[in-house]
Amino acid sequence: MRLRYNAPVTLSFALLASALLGIDSLFGTHIILHWFTVPGAGQFDWGNPAGYFRLFSHALGHASWAHLIGNFSFILLLGPILEEKYGSLPLLAMMFATALVTGLINVLFFPTGLLGASGVAFMMILLISFTNIKSGEIPLTFILVLVVYLVQQVVASVGSSNISEMAHIIGGLCGSVFGFVLPEGRTKTKQISG
Repeated sequence: MRLRYNAPVTLSFALLASALLGIDSLFGTHIILHWFTVPGAGQFDWGNPAGYFRLFSHALGHASWAHLIGNFSFILLLGPILEEKYGSLPLLAMMFATALVTGLINVLFFPTGLLGASGVAFMMILLISFTNIKSGEIPLTFILVLVVYLVQQVVASVGSSNISEMAHIIGGLCGSVFGFVLPEGRTKTKQISG
């Protein structure tokens, strides 16, 4: 038996985020604060090209190991399945798009900075419910996940925490949109004849 790098986008994403947090933790470089956190509304410098990089890169930055583990426990579970279903490049594009949308919405509407892969994790949570979709059908699993997920985020947003429910909701919406508009990567489901 040999090890296989079975989900290159998912694994590379997890390893890069871990390496960044490790470097920041060990050496106190503040690289995550300066390069992997998107600022809040009114703080974004539209004339600075580095700011545009941060609109995507914030998904790699994490505030703590608990934050990183919380996000990547979902990403490492769901990412390989989605990468096999949609392909590595389409999944990478979905991750970039989700990071961009959450970054832009944060910069335009929310006063606090944003970092972490929770938008990507929640995009994957909603997208995974489309794995067995057939043409013209909406999976019941999608409806149930959506309801449970939205209730959880609404309840969480009432309390005060340092967690961006906005990133979770936007990520989930992105996953839902991708599930409906990207059917070409889907594998055929086998019918059991009896």
